[in-house]
Amino acid sequence: MGATTAKSAFGQGVLLGLPFILVIVPFGALFGVVATEAGLNLWATMGFSALVIAGAAQFTALSLMGEDAATWLVIVTALAVNLRMAMYSAALVPHLGAAPLGQRACAAYLLVDQTFAAASATYDQRPEMDLRAKLALFFGIATPIVPLWYVSSLAGALLGASIPEAWALDFALPLTFIAMLGPMLRTLAHVGAALVSIALSLAFAGLPAGVGLLLAGGAAMVTGALIETWSERRA
Repeated sequence: MGATTAKSAFGQGVLLGLPFILVIVPFGALFGVVATEAGLNLWATMGFSALVIAGAAQFTALSLMGEDAATWLVIVTALAVNLRMAMYSAALVPHLGAAPLGQRACAAYLLVDQTFAAASATYDQRPEMDLRAKLALFFGIATPIVPLWYVSSLAGALLGASIPEAWALDFALPLTFIAMLGPMLRTLAHVGAALVSIALSLAFAGLPAGVGLLLAGGAAMVTGALIETWSERRA
């Protein structure tokens, strides 16, 4: 595809990323507030957001730090929460794996739940897209999301406790995942994996932070693979 097509794909990506602003802004602001209340200074808060750029893992780490957990436990738990990024990466290899190292590194940094969900769904719908267009689409999706994550985190850190509790910014996290998960439940394997994940996450809620999520995620992947294999054999 030519440059015009790549430019068009980038514009489409930006449009796909815009709706996520509705949850990225309050989610980032909430992190800034919570990090400040947990004792992190402005530089530490912004460094956390810029380097980790994974809200669920950041909140998990802050929670454990507030409980004076050991450093190794904070790191391992945050990595467990972010284990889904490895699955996202594997799913994108057929689409972006042939890109130059620098572009793959940039895409890896920008790989968050929202960029994966929107890009993956579009790639499935438009198998005719070439590598340039796919990269342009991915970076377009990230364009309105990532900068606003930084800005909203900064705003939350600066405003801190002045944000009224009545605003209920903590709605952003569950709303984000619900909005992304719904459209992705397209097959029996997807639904089965989701149900197992939900059931085991609730069953393992009493385990140390991160452990239950890790076990539930692993069981959900196995369930999805088994159902997919069974469906293919029947077909």
